[in-house]
Amino acid sequence: MSPELLLPLCTFVAVSSITPGPNNTMILASGLNYGFVRSLPHLFGITCGFSFMIFATGLGLHAVFEQVPMLQIILKYGGAIYLLWLAWKLAHAAPMTTNEAALSKPMGFWNAAAFQWINPKAWVMSLTALTTYLPQGFGAGDAGLLAGLFGVIGTFCVGCWALFGVAMRRVLQNPRSVRIFNVVMALALVATLYPLLA
Repeated sequence: MSPELLLPLCTFVAVSSITPGPNNTMILASGLNYGFVRSLPHLFGITCGFSFMIFATGLGLHAVFEQVPMLQIILKYGGAIYLLWLAWKLAHAAPMTTNEAALSKPMGFWNAAAFQWINPKAWVMSLTALTTYLPQGFGAGDAGLLAGLFGVIGTFCVGCWALFGVAMRRVLQNPRSVRIFNVVMALALVATLYPLLA
């Protein structure tokens, strides 16, 4: 990768990682409902899972989707169904002040990592980065560098959303306001499906 592309690439990684999407919506709600420490497996699952996805796609996995278009359709609608299920769970999540929430668990590392493969924003980000910022005929080193940048910068950006959720706990003091927030976040999660299905 040419050095002059590094700064624009880092800018793209930061902007695409910090803008709203399914991951950031869910980690925001997790920060509010479970706190920062309990949300860390979710956070690292997002960034590690997405970095692995970038690397695997860069090594040629995208060719499989070009040869078998049905896989894209399965991922598209399977991802939509899973997002709707997550939105339903979020809308019905109990506030942390209740015993029910204390017994519940935030999304774990492996679930968050696996979610990247059906996350429409993740696919757009990865394919845009691979086709725009890496040179023709790039190798494993370039794909690894791209994955590493998304891992490091993405962890900071997604972590900001988790911290924002934690900060919201001071504003949303009663269970009713937390439930309203969860419903709004669930609707925002559903709204992320619009570009996918439009």
